[in-house]
Amino acid sequence: MDLKEIQNLIKFVANSGVAEVKLEMDDVKITIRTTLEGSTTETTYVQQLPAQNALQQAVAPQQIAPAAAAPEVAVVENAHFITIKSPIIGTFYRKPSPDKPMFVEVGSTIAKGDVLCVIEAMKLFNEIESEISGKIVKVLVDDMSPVEFDQPLFLVDPS
Repeated sequence: MDLKEIQNLIKFVANSGVAEVKLEMDDVKITIRTTLEGSTTETTYVQQLPAQNALQQAVAPQQIAPAAAAPEVAVVENAHFITIKSPIIGTFYRKPSPDKPMFVEVGSTIAKGDVLCVIEAMKLFNEIESEISGKIVKVLVDDMSPVEFDQPLFLVDPS
C-alpha cells in the first residue's frame, strides 16, 4: 500500500461514520479510529518492514505524552493506600459462585488471610488472600474480567 491509498482509506473511514477499522495484509497492519464528536482522526500505522521503527517513533510520542500525566496524579492521591496485585494471569471473580455474595465490597474491613477474590487459571480457581489488614477503598477490576500478572486489583487503607 502506498501513502496515497492510505490517505484515501482514512478519508473514506472518516466520512463513513465507522468508529474503528482494522486492515491486515501480508506486510501491513493498519488501525484507523475516528471520534464522532469532532473531525479528529487517530491513525495507527504499523508496517512489518524495517521502516516500522522510524514510523513508530514518530507516532509513539504523541500517544504516550498525554497518558503519562494522569498516573502521576493518581499516585499522589493514593500514596497512603496499599495496592493488592494479581499474583497470576487469569479471570477475576468477586464471588465464589454466581449465587453467593461478593467476598469483599468497598468499605469492607479485611484481616490478614481473608479471601478477597478468586482468579481462575486453566480451570483452577485460586483464592487470593489478603496479606495485610485494613479497609477496602476501591476495587480496580470488574467481575469476570481477565487480569494480568501484577495487575492492581484492590486499594486498601491499612490504617
